Amino acid sequence: MGRRKKSKKDTPDVSTVLTDIARGIYDQINGGRIPELEVPSRTKSNIVFNEKLGVWKYGTNKVARSAKTLGGAYGILRSMCVIDFIKEMIRVEKSSTLREMYYISEGWDLAKFSSQDESNKVAEDLEIISRLLRVDFKLRPEEDGARVMGDITIEEKNRKGEIKKINCRDDVGDSGYSIPYNVEKEKIKLRGVDADFVIAIETGGMFDRLVENKFDEDYRALLVHLKGQPARSTRRFIKRVNKEMNLPVVVFTDGDPWSYRIFASVAYGAIKTAHISEYLATPSAMYLGITPSDIKNYDLPNDKLTKQDIAALKSELADPRFQEAFWQGEIGYQLKIKKKAEQQALAKYGLDFVTDTYLPEKLTTMDILGS
Repeated sequence: MGRRKKSKKDTPDVSTVLTDIARGIYDQINGGRIPELEVPSRTKSNIVFNEKLGVWKYGTNKVARSAKTLGGAYGILRSMCVIDFIKEMIRVEKSSTLREMYYISEGWDLAKFSSQDESNKVAEDLEIISRLLRVDFKLRPEEDGARVMGDITIEEKNRKGEIKKINCRDDVGDSGYSIPYNVEKEKIKLRGVDADFVIAIETGGMFDRLVENKFDEDYRALLVHLKGQPARSTRRFIKRVNKEMNLPVVVFTDGDPWSYRIFASVAYGAIKTAHISEYLATPSAMYLGITPSDIKNYDLPNDKLTKQDIAALKSELADPRFQEAFWQGEIGYQLKIKKKAEQQALAKYGLDFVTDTYLPEKLTTMDILGS
């Protein structure tokens, strides 16, 4: 079931929701039962397409974090400590990075985490159970989102609570506007845009190339650097611009299986965050390239696929997010030619080729640009 939009009147108090989760564990123990927390199975086989929301969500398969085992008991203990930690942060109006929470657990005796991956999973479990977002818990990633360049004006609340208006082309340097970790409406408001589409770019080098070549100005584009696998805030920003500003989104990545997964996280939703896909994914986003067909059509410099690449591509052929004819055909072709290529391979034809030829040709074919 998708989350409905909440008004300020019916937004639940985060501390109350977390207290209710802890009370549920207490009630189980008090009733003589072995306590457990039930969450969806976070596997590829348990993501299903939600027709109403247009994104991939967790299915009905559940796993129980049960105190029947010693490991399960430790897991529940850690969850209770995290709840207490979050409630204290809310009370004193502080926030913490996920990394800081991991180190803070050193003082939790038996409840301390053995790895950050373990602490991250507990935070994700609580997100799923509570139906809240990590930002509601005052937990933030170690890094913010990536960069934006283009004619879009935003209003951002600074650390003093003052509202500042920023144009992401005129009021920033060559590096662009840096997306903060919290891009919800109480922090960021989108006030106006003079662009025709969003192009989300995997690598920093290619983002800088498009900025230097003034692609945003010449083609009325909003450039967003994904910085590899994009942070939640980057995906949420793209989602908001697509929905609120009504701009189509295209994703420009390297031509390898790992880059296809970057696109999937933007368009379809990532398996790890399938519980909040409707907040992060942009179902209408289109894949621009590099495609395996581009390697042949543009005679691009390339590398041989590794064993890991081949295994990843075969896995994607069975991934429910890659069942469209386009992906089945391109991935099948890549397994046949056993080649991959980077965005920067387009520099074979000069530094302006990507902005003067490749992107205009591809965008025209996709009906993003007029012929």
